[in-house]
Amino acid sequence: MSINCIRTLLEDAVAAHSEKTALVYNEKSITYQALFTKVNQVACYLSELDLPKDSRVGIYSTKGIEQVIAVLAILSTDYILVPLTTLLKPEQVEYIINDCDIQCIITDKVKLESVEEIDFAGHVISYETAGNDMASFEEIFKYYNKSYQCDINGHNNALITYSFGVSGNPKGIVISHRNLIDSARVVSQYLKLSHDDIISGVLIFNLDYGLNQIFCTLYKKATLALHRFILPEDYFNHIINDRVTVLPLMPVNLSQMFDGSVQRIPTAELFSAVKIITSSGGNVTAKMIKDCKNTFTQADFFSMHGLTEAFRSTYLDPAQAQIRPDSIGKAIPDVELYIINEDGKECGIREVGELIHRGGYIYRGFWNAPEQNAQRFKSVQILKDVVNLDGQLTDEIVVATGDYVYKDEEGYLYFVSRQDDMIKTRGFRVSPFEVESVVAKNIPHVEQCAVFGLENDMIEEEIVLVYSAANEITDNEILFELKKHLASYMLPSLIVYKKSLPLVQSDKNLVNKDELKRELSKR
Repeated sequence: MSINCIRTLLEDAVAAHSEKTALVYNEKSITYQALFTKVNQVACYLSELDLPKDSRVGIYSTKGIEQVIAVLAILSTDYILVPLTTLLKPEQVEYIINDCDIQCIITDKVKLESVEEIDFAGHVISYETAGNDMASFEEIFKYYNKSYQCDINGHNNALITYSFGVSGNPKGIVISHRNLIDSARVVSQYLKLSHDDIISGVLIFNLDYGLNQIFCTLYKKATLALHRFILPEDYFNHIINDRVTVLPLMPVNLSQMFDGSVQRIPTAELFSAVKIITSSGGNVTAKMIKDCKNTFTQADFFSMHGLTEAFRSTYLDPAQAQIRPDSIGKAIPDVELYIINEDGKECGIREVGELIHRGGYIYRGFWNAPEQNAQRFKSVQILKDVVNLDGQLTDEIVVATGDYVYKDEEGYLYFVSRQDDMIKTRGFRVSPFEVESVVAKNIPHVEQCAVFGLENDMIEEEIVLVYSAANEITDNEILFELKKHLASYMLPSLIVYKKSLPLVQSDKNLVNKDELKRELSKR
């Protein structure tokens, strides 16, 4: 079997630490040996479904030990895992089922009704016994005692992940077994993880950042402490009670942990075991970093920047977190990063351009999406004016990320905007993120704001700022403050006050700009 597959990590962990605790969830725990046994039982059952090689198998369930067993069981077969977050509505799940032709769904009693609502025609497996005509993990664990062996190729496709954004239907990104191993290896390296670590499993397992917590745990033969983030107080208790040492989080989690409604944050002494905090999936603020340093005094804070098309591009050294909190850092090991302008030339210091990712951790591509693949996965020839390509014997693939960034005098990178978000006005390109950042830093009464462009025949697009606050602020007050920090062409021509802003269904930390655009376009 290939050394570059998750199955190998599991077998190695069992051989070295069979009686060590692999997973903890509330009052339950499971050793590596017991985990291995249950994974084999489910994998054996899945294999006997006799689905074609590379058939897609979905997991649509709440978090728990059974969910991790399901993940590892699918990755122990020649099928492809498709995680389905419970945040998705039935129609969104149905879209993914049809898009990648899912043949089997593993679920629980909570989501079984949603699966039945979709009228799914494939195999359904429930964690709990749900009926005479449906297989369950309970029954599989009771009756399946056959030996199980597999032979996984590291270059085989392992996983397809989907993420619903603010508009349109998503495209799945295809990830190989080798990709999963490489991501676990590099994260374990630069975070300096060890087998003594207890990693918090608070992130949902529908995207690579969350799943990476499982794979890093296996890679270092550590312990994963699962938790569902509902209330900040419960999460603090989880960190203390499970003796967590590594906290992988998203900025939305950090906001929830330290917002004003939290009754009481335990004293810093209770968190002395925490040595690492990581954040990815959004923009980290100076306040978030400061709150973490005040509460988790012994922890290093790693801010990271990932891609849809590659596992990760950058991380910020913890020593720089409070010095330059707005930076996304520098390239992770085995990755080269370049910033190029529209002419393919390398950008100078503080010149904004597109980030190009070269080297490791590049995924296979988008599922059945040739246009998206052509847009993002490019020949290395786009760097011909930047790097020496003499002697290239085969064509290399790089990722044109669509992220607009710049670097400072010391080589640290700063995110500016997504390519699709850039506003074209009066011959200039304006980053909504830059305007929103100025509002967030300098107009404290604004709770949330969204900046975007609306078509205007005279100037291409006009800049619109929509904000929410306890009370309306006059346009003049807002413009007076913005003029201190922004060029004149970056100032909004339309400012709209709303009591609250519409949010993206699958990410309540993200404003639904498309809904706002539709609303304002009717004016």
